[in-house]
Amino acid sequence: MGQGALNFLATLLFTEAKSPAVSAEVLTNSLIVDSKIFMKEDYAKQLLKETTENYNLIAKDFSRTRRFIWDDIRPLADFTVTGERILDIGCGNGRLLQVFRDIDVDYTGVDISEKLIEEAKIHYPNSRFYVYDALRLPLPTNHFDKAYAIAVLHHIPSRELRLRFLKEAKRVLRQEGLLILTAWNLWSWRGIGLILKNLFLKLIGQSKLDFRDVMIPWGKTCHRYIHVFTQRELKDLVEEAGFKVKEIGVLGAGKKKNRNYYVVAEDPTP
Repeated sequence: MGQGALNFLATLLFTEAKSPAVSAEVLTNSLIVDSKIFMKEDYAKQLLKETTENYNLIAKDFSRTRRFIWDDIRPLADFTVTGERILDIGCGNGRLLQVFRDIDVDYTGVDISEKLIEEAKIHYPNSRFYVYDALRLPLPTNHFDKAYAIAVLHHIPSRELRLRFLKEAKRVLRQEGLLILTAWNLWSWRGIGLILKNLFLKLIGQSKLDFRDVMIPWGKTCHRYIHVFTQRELKDLVEEAGFKVKEIGVLGAGKKKNRNYYVVAEDPTP
């Protein structure tokens, strides 16, 4: 292991000792982080394919354990008013519809997993659901008032594909439309342990994942790809996609569980 790698690891561990949130600068300014060791595009596409296959595999079990919307998500409905066109990107089994129970909205749900869309159509037969790739949405430009992406972005491998995801969401939003997204906050001891494990494997050339990427098991069935965001990285990425961030924070602040990040961003395109 070279001196640059050792310096990076020391800086990372020092930052973690002070706070569980590693700043983006630690990663991007490190001597060992450059474009040569970022995830290759073909491997990112392979991971995306595996993610789709895994969610098809666990769709029924996933839907069973996600029948009801988490209380932390419900306040995100406050950004929507009656009559608006809503796009739910990565809708899964469609449970986000529960937050619009008292709001008459024009809802469209899309997901790359055909098995999860089957579950959504079973639970919400009167709503529109489509098997669409969020990186290439066959939907009109400047069409939706709000786009929701709940616990989706962290499943998109590589910075390049995450940026493409956000730009596609921006394309289908009308001017001043809002993107409301959430991402897992895995800055716990378990999450940090997984991050450091992958970091070590990457430093010795045994991992194709990016820094702060982890694989989370779903029982004994499969492992799901997750990118562990910091708030700063999330904000910077959303802004790079052309959005203006209006709010960013932690859901359910003060609670011990499900303290995930949320972002509300506006499409300022004239």
